[in-house]
Amino acid sequence: MEKPPITLVVARAQNGVIGRDGKLPWHIPADLKRFKALTMGSVMVMGRKTFESLPGILPGRRHIVLTRDKRWSAPGVETAQSVDDALQLAGAEPIAVIGGAEIFSVFLPLADRIELTEVLEDVPGDTKMPDPRSAGEWREASTEMHAGENGRPPFRFVTLERA
Repeated sequence: MEKPPITLVVARAQNGVIGRDGKLPWHIPADLKRFKALTMGSVMVMGRKTFESLPGILPGRRHIVLTRDKRWSAPGVETAQSVDDALQLAGAEPIAVIGGAEIFSVFLPLADRIELTEVLEDVPGDTKMPDPRSAGEWREASTEMHAGENGRPPFRFVTLERA
């Protein structure tokens, strides 16, 4: 079976923070709108805690939760115990990996693209992810700068492709 396209969809502060207390540590409406556009019609793969942080099943997308707990289940969710299980469930459909940190790290070697929202300030948080560009395997294909407004931090949308 050929591997489907795999995109990591991640929002990350410049100090590496991607979460705090099981949630995003910022509220950036443009990022949420982009997230919806990037994941619509795809298979979203995530960890259990990421799924539990969602408001519920997001319409127009399949939800695969990667969990070690064989007994865990939720209505409308497919479960996988391994990356291979998740890939098999997804079949040929494009995959959007949406977190958390552990799930990003196991899918990073398989990813074709990273859609990064880079929050341009240091943000306090308890979940971090290293900058994927530090390994030199990724190149910036596009960047779109956004000024912070209404007390929100400035950010940029970055598309990274495997070099």
